[in-house]
Amino acid sequence: MIEIKSAKEVKEMRPAGKLVGQILKHLRETVKPGTNLLDIDEYVHQQVESRENAASPYVNYAPDFGTGPFGHYICTSVNDAVLHGKPYDYKLKDGDLLSLDLALSVDGWVGDSAISFVVGKDADPEDLRLIKATEEALQAGIAQAHSGNHIGDISHAIGEVAHSYGYLVNMEFGGHGVGHVMHGDPFVANNGREGRGFRLRPGLVIAIEPWLMKGTDEIYQDESDGWTIRSMDGSNGAHSEHTIAITEGEPIILTARD
Repeated sequence: MIEIKSAKEVKEMRPAGKLVGQILKHLRETVKPGTNLLDIDEYVHQQVESRENAASPYVNYAPDFGTGPFGHYICTSVNDAVLHGKPYDYKLKDGDLLSLDLALSVDGWVGDSAISFVVGKDADPEDLRLIKATEEALQAGIAQAHSGNHIGDISHAIGEVAHSYGYLVNMEFGGHGVGHVMHGDPFVANNGREGRGFRLRPGLVIAIEPWLMKGTDEIYQDESDGWTIRSMDGSNGAHSEHTIAITEGEPIILTARD
């Protein structure tokens, strides 16, 4: 079922989006070579515990594409891991490509966002190019998020950017509705046809999340943790995401990190 929020409900979603944006901004500024993925997870845990009415949708999350409850507060995907990276005892190295995907709820409303960046100073130019492609695809998708357009317009814009960079697009995972639950309808694919799909209207809140891999569109689930999604060919992946609200005018980026 696709939820359409009132203006009041969209306003009530702002605190969750703001908290997610603030945490990701802080992590982007402070994560460095030697930072342990478990310490990142614990930082998010502390932030949730310190805020009244905040909670994590991840901890007990157990959808059919995972193995048991996720059990952590943030997804930490490193290098060839592109989605659902489960934090483990690993110290980041100079040059690692790290994707952080974070969803939190405040007063029952969810915000969901993701960033990718290279840790330290030893950045592979191809990794930077990959990250830039996801960021540009995200902005292109948001630019189409206007009342009267269709989900397919967002999907098409994302796919056009990805293809302009020469990347393939996997269609198994993508954007989604956001509200009292983290993952709802409609599904927002990262490629599609203009003018198709659900017609956008004020009050629709969705997460738009382009994710790409350098050399393939094929993925597999890491059996060691039952969650982490990796590229089939071992090439690096990147992921950018915002939760946005459709309005009568410009879309509102609820998870803005400014």
